[in-house]
Amino acid sequence: MKKIEHIGIAVANLEQANKLYSTILNSKPYRIETVESEGVITSFFKCKDTNIELLQGIDEKSAISKFIKKRGEGVHHLAFEVDDIVSEIKRLKELGFEIINEKPKKGAGNKLICFIHPKSTNHVLIELCQKIK
Repeated sequence: MKKIEHIGIAVANLEQANKLYSTILNSKPYRIETVESEGVITSFFKCKDTNIELLQGIDEKSAISKFIKKRGEGVHHLAFEVDDIVSEIKRLKELGFEIINEKPKKGAGNKLICFIHPKSTNHVLIELCQKIK
């Protein structure tokens, strides 16, 4: 694990959340992107070496929409940057962690991603991400 790449925050209204975080961080989002495979619209802010990712569900079937309905808006996941996502998945699986998607998929920001199930991480959804080269 290299560093915390981003903190994902589930929001019901991305436009309102962008205004809020623009005020708090005194900056505008540097990227807004729809990730169809995850059913989300994302917005990214820089905060020194860490990014803040706001996530709004595309529809009520998306995981983010279900998360908000069940738990409300707030921190959704913690993402770590890795050099070799396939090796990290293998290493963590061998250590007994439950991997949600064992084959990395394309996520926001031209990255490969996978998630570790919160059942095996003290109820924190953890994302691994690797820059696509």
